[in-house]
Amino acid sequence: MAKLKIYTVLSSLLLLAGRLLAQQTVQFSQYVFNGLAVNPAYAGYKEDWTVNLSSRIQWVGFPGAPQTGVTSIDGTAANNSNVGLGLIATFDRLGPETISSIYANYAYRLQLDELDTKRLCFGIGFGAEQYSLNGSEFTPIDAGDPGVPAGLVSKFTPDFRFGAYYYSPNVYVGASVFNLLAQAIDNIDGDTPLIKPDRTLYLTGGTLLPLAKDIDLRPSLMIKEDFKGPTNLDITAFLAFNRKIWLGASYSTGVPIWKSNLQNNLDNADAVTAIVEFYINDHFRVGYSYDFTTSALANYQSGSHEISLTLSFGRAKQRIVSPRYF
Repeated sequence: MAKLKIYTVLSSLLLLAGRLLAQQTVQFSQYVFNGLAVNPAYAGYKEDWTVNLSSRIQWVGFPGAPQTGVTSIDGTAANNSNVGLGLIATFDRLGPETISSIYANYAYRLQLDELDTKRLCFGIGFGAEQYSLNGSEFTPIDAGDPGVPAGLVSKFTPDFRFGAYYYSPNVYVGASVFNLLAQAIDNIDGDTPLIKPDRTLYLTGGTLLPLAKDIDLRPSLMIKEDFKGPTNLDITAFLAFNRKIWLGASYSTGVPIWKSNLQNNLDNADAVTAIVEFYINDHFRVGYSYDFTTSALANYQSGSHEISLTLSFGRAKQRIVSPRYF
């Protein structure tokens, strides 16, 4: 019973915070350094083959809190910079629920200028998700409740996502839709309901602004919309010193932009995040972020930790005219 109560409280607080992560697409504080996690059209942006690793431990000290990991690799096809290819795998756990997924991504990249500094890209990702529920972590009030599985059950379902992405040396804009087959998912096992992921729209944008010699400002914005709960708004800004050390902060909140049927007594504020990134060299980056929760969860946990790594493999013949900072 204790585990069931803990999980019920966790789910309720997640709803208050505006993010029920296990039922939605995963989201990281450092998403700006791994665009493939929010847009398949990002595949091949850096042209060099690039590996990204991210690990997130959320709400430290809270039983059953989310744990998330992402691994991705992307680059351009051999001898054809117009084609971007990528592979991304994610793991997301919340209490007794686990969602694992893998997507292959293809992007066609239209060159817009002779120097190849501007491109408009269209991408699609095909893959599958496996949703698992461990019934042994529940203690049902009614013995034999058909809604609670006796052990571990899982459901495998195909899915695809679509996106568009434009970039120049100092600006990027993107739009994507995830979980396009979400409504095709049935129950996980007999009478045990499967919590379906919602179709989710991402709108992203950012720029790089020189402030002084060796100091740049990099603001960015992400809007995440699942068409049910509050719209999620993430505002991030970095100061880059010699483009090697990046110090940043972000603010996440729910915004009822166009929905009129939401409760008006909920606190939409979610988290304030401190972020630091180090570019060891042109091919290796390491980053860390810490989330200060501002929602109702603040009194029940001690923050969230996230670490990320990027490793790029340079080509024998360098073809990139402008550095890739997005």
